[in-house]
Amino acid sequence: MSTSVQTNMRVYHRYLGYFLAGIMTVYSLSGIVLIFRDTDFLKNENKVEKKLKPNLKIDELGKELKMRDLKADKEDSTTISFKQGIYNKETGVANYTVKQLPRAIEKLTKLHKANTKDPLFYLNIFFGVSLFFFVLSSFWMFLPKSSIFKKGLYFTLAGIVLTIILLMV
Repeated sequence: MSTSVQTNMRVYHRYLGYFLAGIMTVYSLSGIVLIFRDTDFLKNENKVEKKLKPNLKIDELGKELKMRDLKADKEDSTTISFKQGIYNKETGVANYTVKQLPRAIEKLTKLHKANTKDPLFYLNIFFGVSLFFFVLSSFWMFLPKSSIFKKGLYFTLAGIVLTIILLMV
């Protein structure tokens, strides 16, 4: 391995790291918040009134309100009661509560959910490729014959083994 390749990798690694410091902070914090998405952690309760078509069935109501697995607690000829609220079959009005993250945090977590239809898709691709570069370039930080490099390989192996174990659990 030539010294210039090693030197260049170190320089690219360093400045790309500085460049991405902000986005890595955002991704790490929003990723931690997403771990708790099935809880009410940091969420605010908001009341919503929405006019829908009358006489919807519970599965149709769930689709209209964008609530997965919506279940009726009680249903009679005029209303459907569910955990989050009530739907009037005659008027089509649904009154319910939703729990949402504050707008700023919701924007941050949207980074993780971007798909090819979202402009954030390009940022996610760039970020993913940059992280992969960090992985590869870290192996050029030290000379292969050095004890630090060899110790780094053991840590790499330990990280791979831990990841495999956690994926199997």
